[in-house]
Amino acid sequence: MIELENLSKRYGGVPAVDNLSLRVEKGEIFGFLGPNGAGKTTTIRMMGGIIAPTKGLVRVGGLDMAKHPVDAKRMIGYIPDRPYLYEKLTGLEFLRFIASLYRVENGAFPKKAEGLLRLFALWPWADELVESYSHGMKQRLIMCAAFLHEPKVLVVDEPMVGLDPRGIRLVKDILREESKKGVSIFLSTHTLQVAQDLCNRIAIIHKGKVIAQGATSDLQTMANVSEEDLEAVFLRLTEEEAPLP
Repeated sequence: MIELENLSKRYGGVPAVDNLSLRVEKGEIFGFLGPNGAGKTTTIRMMGGIIAPTKGLVRVGGLDMAKHPVDAKRMIGYIPDRPYLYEKLTGLEFLRFIASLYRVENGAFPKKAEGLLRLFALWPWADELVESYSHGMKQRLIMCAAFLHEPKVLVVDEPMVGLDPRGIRLVKDILREESKKGVSIFLSTHTLQVAQDLCNRIAIIHKGKVIAQGATSDLQTMANVSEEDLEAVFLRLTEEEAPLP
């Protein structure tokens, strides 16, 4: 469902992403890990059609993002790490605005919106202004918006920021259920335990390049570590002073 082929982005000759290739299958939860400044956000922006690559291709559901940007973007639900919301709208009004962008049918909207707001434990605050929401509530509202048009692909950037333990558990369960329905999920996170709990496969990006890709067991072998903890694998693969043999 998601294909990145020889994807590169340069700023003033400096590579932010360098010849990156990966594929996320239907129903897969794919983790994307890397240190700060590794190129994760740039990759996500190219995937979403927000910025154009210097070279390479992004395909979503078989559609080339450069050639069919509108149709490709309609397949994507995006959950950013820092949600931008119109705070003078109520939660329900904000979802109605998002529904209009994605051409969700007016007749279908009330049931969809209520179902999502209930799912993310926001229904009691549906008619409250977004400015009164806590950070965790705002994060859950942007998740409602991402699911509203029933996307085939979810691009998720640090979904657990600002969530309490109950909220984290809720989001994990929802992502697992969406995966079972065949939704492809691209999950970028610094929370290694979340990646270990959720992801079928993981890619690690460092200095703009994917340096390792596979299941956790595959990454353990590449890193030459015996620990099952993904943290040990990540630190070993991205350390500067002791390169891999």
